Amino acid sequence: MHIPVLLKEVIEYFNPSPGKNFIDATIGGGGHAKEILKKTFPDGKLLGLDASPEAIEDIKAQTKESDLKRLILINDNFSHLKEIVQENNFQPVNGVLFDLGLSSNLLASSGRGFSFMAHEFLDMRYNPQGQSLTADKIINNYDKNDLEMFFRDYGGERFAGRIAQAIVKERKNGKITMTSQLVMIIRKALGRRFHVKSLARVFQALRIKINYEMENIQLGFNDAVDILTSGGRIIVLTYHSGEDQIVKNLFKQEPRIKIINKKTIKPSQEEIKNNIRARSAKMRVGEKI
Repeated sequence: MHIPVLLKEVIEYFNPSPGKNFIDATIGGGGHAKEILKKTFPDGKLLGLDASPEAIEDIKAQTKESDLKRLILINDNFSHLKEIVQENNFQPVNGVLFDLGLSSNLLASSGRGFSFMAHEFLDMRYNPQGQSLTADKIINNYDKNDLEMFFRDYGGERFAGRIAQAIVKERKNGKITMTSQLVMIIRKALGRRFHVKSLARVFQALRIKINYEMENIQLGFNDAVDILTSGGRIIVLTYHSGEDQIVKNLFKQEPRIKIINKKTIKPSQEEIKNNIRARSAKMRVGEKI
């Protein structure tokens, strides 16, 4: 079941009300979007984007008919945000939300190898129709140095070099195509040093690389600033230090944005207890001058 992260805080900082328009640039399971639609009833609108076609179809299926009239759903990446807004004449924009975590629905049921707990093909593309690079291509073709860099920079993995070396050695015996194969290689490479967090970090790093997430953050953020009305807010939820550092710098370097929260907002212990995926979340808020 999808549980939106920092929902109370997102609503508090957006302060949605009737007649206001918001964009959920990563609608995922729709938890934040549903609450925003509720608060903006009866005439506020929401534009929801997601790179995963399954996410868009799931939202359509579970949204009330009355709310669908105020909801525009687009299967696309938020790196095309400004273009999508213009094509749909979606103005004014009072707030834009970027939740950079992987939807629990996609993790559990996509069948594309996002979870290290499943036996699935190493794919990890959000949209298989629009992307060609897959996780198995990276694992079987990239050299040790590149693999080490991805695991370290995109996943924060301490033993990135050891894991990369083990992958390069193992693939000489045959292609690595399944999540369970990669899990076995990582377990074997780390031995007594193994911890499940290493699996999470490696899988995260591959997902980020394949879907160009780091590059797209900057494109989407810049578009969001351009389309926001004066006083409109940007909220970004990140889940690892690399993402958060990029977002922190984007907020600091953008002269049209006033930073609202000097320190990152983090989930309470109670929220983490109820939703373990929230444990690494950080939230930053900015307002257009």
